[in-house]
Amino acid sequence: MDDLREILRVHHLRTTTCREDVLSTFIDKKIALSHGDLEGGLGESYDRVTIYRTLKTFLEKGIIHKVLDDEGLRYALCSHQCSEEKHQHDHIHFKCSECGQTNCLENLHIPSVQLPEGYKPEGFNLLIQGVCPNCN
Repeated sequence: MDDLREILRVHHLRTTTCREDVLSTFIDKKIALSHGDLEGGLGESYDRVTIYRTLKTFLEKGIIHKVLDDEGLRYALCSHQCSEEKHQHDHIHFKCSECGQTNCLENLHIPSVQLPEGYKPEGFNLLIQGVCPNCN
């Protein structure tokens, strides 16, 4: 509980039960989660809008980042290098075709891509699909 409050404090956020519960879910699950995953996991403790606003705040503060997979938008915890000023997400995501979990592979970086002239990248997303070690 103190760790959760410390993360919120470091990111200049007021501690609320919703923020603590959402953050705790990310830490406990260690996988990318959708809004629906959080809503289902937290039961009827918080309404859909409160969870959405919490995710939006966490994104803005550098606590979580977006992960796009074949089912849509998910969110995952940022590494300790992220902040409100700079998100560092040049890693690969892996989606298991058996269990459906999407994980960040922090130690595998997206290869450099040379874009045609006139294109300016604003973000990268690389998703590899296959079977995770737990399902293999």
